[in-house]
Amino acid sequence: MAENLDFNAFGKNDIRGIYGEDVTEELFYYAGKGYVKFVVENLNKNVPEDKKTDVKDVWISVAHDARTHSPSLTDSLIKGVTSTGANVLNIGMVPTPLGYYSEFAQIPDNVISKGRVNGALIVTASHNPSEYNGLKMTFDKSSLTEEQIKEVKKYSMEEVNARETGNRHGIIKKYNIIEQYSESIVNKFASIGRGIKVVTDCGNATAGVVAPQLYRDLGCEVVELFTEPDGTFPNHHPNPSDEKTLEVLKHTVVSENADIGIAFDGDSDRIGVIDSKGNAMTGDKLLLIYAQDIIEPLAKRGECPCVVSEVKCSQVLYDTINAIGGNAIMTKTGHGYIKSKMKEVNAILAGEMSGHTFFKDRYYGFDDAVYAGCRIIEIIAKHKMQNPDFKIEDMLKPFEGVCTSKEVRFRCPNEYKKPVLEEMTEAVKQNPDLFGTKIKDIITLDGMRIILEDGFAMIRQSNTEPVFTLRFEAKSQENCKHYEDTLVTLLDKTVNKYC
Repeated sequence: MAENLDFNAFGKNDIRGIYGEDVTEELFYYAGKGYVKFVVENLNKNVPEDKKTDVKDVWISVAHDARTHSPSLTDSLIKGVTSTGANVLNIGMVPTPLGYYSEFAQIPDNVISKGRVNGALIVTASHNPSEYNGLKMTFDKSSLTEEQIKEVKKYSMEEVNARETGNRHGIIKKYNIIEQYSESIVNKFASIGRGIKVVTDCGNATAGVVAPQLYRDLGCEVVELFTEPDGTFPNHHPNPSDEKTLEVLKHTVVSENADIGIAFDGDSDRIGVIDSKGNAMTGDKLLLIYAQDIIEPLAKRGECPCVVSEVKCSQVLYDTINAIGGNAIMTKTGHGYIKSKMKEVNAILAGEMSGHTFFKDRYYGFDDAVYAGCRIIEIIAKHKMQNPDFKIEDMLKPFEGVCTSKEVRFRCPNEYKKPVLEEMTEAVKQNPDLFGTKIKDIITLDGMRIILEDGFAMIRQSNTEPVFTLRFEAKSQENCKHYEDTLVTLLDKTVNKYC
């Protein structure tokens, strides 16, 4: 019964949970209704009565990923939206960034009135395992903030007890946005990819409907892996930040003598990049490549552009950005936090360790892995024009002599994560000799980042899973391992008090 509906899947950045348990068709029906109420309330905030937007004039784009249960969740979501009288632009199975793009695109007037949508709803659980699903929400060309998601949750819960009017039904229009999106990208880059060989790994997810053909349209020679969408993900899980999923891509890049390999996550808002030697790049290394390409010409003109990144990224990234004339700014992990900080500081670029990359330079500021692939192709092409032997890894010299750990994931029930982290933070503050070297600073912006004399140790709560994520950096492998062992030992001891 709706009265007993569980709304715990509403999180800080989106709705996310296991399909059939946390995430159900019934939940999405009411989420659709609550979201429309949120949109109408915000459209009409501080607007004179005669200028207010009627719900019948509201258009919401709806998209979904390749998961097997996404179509049924999408159907229920659309029913919820249209039951309010609002209208839906159904753009089908596409990458999440195309859902974002729909807010910026000029939709033909014969498809929707006034050619603009007011917000986007994307049914996806991104990189999570196939049993998960979720919903990403935007309004006014921005992802919903944590506080806005709380508003949608409140309105959705109110709709459960509200009486159905039964006399409202919005319009549903289907629209193929892929063609418009691809044409706009080709117009930006022309034939920049000529002479560049790219291997794409779409992971049987949404990138397959766009990326390989688009890169060919840019002039690239493309070798495809796992292009056909299949929500069971038969070859590997589409999560490029998990290096185990990249083995076939690494091998193919080397065997094909390709310039680069590009992998996508489940909804194509995160990119993974393999260099010409078959090595995977972490998100901070990739962000530094983009930053160097963008900042250096601006710095020569006396500008100091802001670049935003998150607490898990290497200190090398921040130091190098500042050294070449940029302004590196640290914020919380999570695409919502990154986008909010970008807007606050008017940043030109942002990125996360996970591969989310946000371009305000020549783009709209949202995370789009397909577009990020175009930018890396462009960088390779520009450098190869000057030096035919150029390799993308040549731009990573600042990282030489620095040892970084892989991301450590430590399971902990969600209800214990906050007290565990608070107790650990206090323990570190009370024991300045814990790591055997001076603690220079403790940053608690998002979890705990412990700045040490030759690196850092970091722990934070995942926003989407019952885990802590940890990362470490030092100038020697020995110190890096020591910092990891020290913090993991403290974490294990603390979690055991609660579990």
